[in-house]
Amino acid sequence: MKILILKPSSLGDIIQALPVLRLLKLHFRDAKIYWWVNSRFSPLLEGDPDLDGIVLFEREHWASPEYWPQILGSVLWMRAKRFDWVIDLQGLLRSAVFAWLARGQFLIGLDNLWEGGREGANTFYDLAVPTPRGAHAVERYLSVLPALNVPVHANFRWLPERPQITATVKSKWPQVENARWIAIQPGARWPTKCWPAQNFVELIRLLAQKFPDVRFAIMGSADDQPLGEIISRAVPERVLNLCGETSLPEMMEWLRLCKLMITNDTGPMHVAAALGVPVVALFGPTDPSSTGPYGQLENVMRINLPCAPCFKSSCSWKNPMECLTAISPRAVFEFTQKKL
Repeated sequence: MKILILKPSSLGDIIQALPVLRLLKLHFRDAKIYWWVNSRFSPLLEGDPDLDGIVLFEREHWASPEYWPQILGSVLWMRAKRFDWVIDLQGLLRSAVFAWLARGQFLIGLDNLWEGGREGANTFYDLAVPTPRGAHAVERYLSVLPALNVPVHANFRWLPERPQITATVKSKWPQVENARWIAIQPGARWPTKCWPAQNFVELIRLLAQKFPDVRFAIMGSADDQPLGEIISRAVPERVLNLCGETSLPEMMEWLRLCKLMITNDTGPMHVAAALGVPVVALFGPTDPSSTGPYGQLENVMRINLPCAPCFKSSCSWKNPMECLTAISPRAVFEFTQKKL
């Protein structure tokens, strides 16, 4: 049995799709499974014990003729593999076309008709599995498995440990072992998802005063470095600004070592949830019932407003960003201390 999974992005979506891989491998222990992924996120999957290979996808190359021979080579490689199943979990036209070009014996994908058919991707599938409106993303991805007679259960390790990466983290940041760490994720892809940086500052000061043994690790990309610098001033001697300093695997192992994560709606939030690390998730323009921390929806904090969730990257509400600014640092502190 040879299986190809297509889920090229994003960070959170790939994490939420991993249970499909785990359950396929548990059911077909001798199967050879490959994953089609954007090269930006390939470190998430490199060395995964359930994968036999990764097929790299460069989104920006599709429109450039100079890269077409490379894309053709990738297609021919996939055809030579003679996949039994090709599973498209992305559900967009680009992924559906690539899945169809692989010429597997059976092509299955998600029929997201309530989202407008996702660019007509389902027309390329041998079987398009209906997904219920409002279901969590993890459950939407898992819905392909019953159609393949693969049982769905929770008896799997979502993100297996990577001892070498853990050793690297402890070597680069030896202080990780000398305190209780709270991960702070102040950035997000949309500005409308970001709780104000000054609120994080006030929250950290409250937590630092209440819990003298706790330290704070600011997570994020290099773009979040300015946010990290602002938040680090809360209690400089107890805050470590890791924005732009960790690889994706290092970020995952850092989170595994943390006692708690306070976060906006971001990809690392899904990593923490997959690791079983308690989260306090601050939601504004998005819907936690479909994209919240799986298994921890009770840990979501949000304000009920007529405009929320709007699913927009810019805010036109009369009180801009009220869905997040109305969540006070004191309220988050009271909620968080119960988790500690």
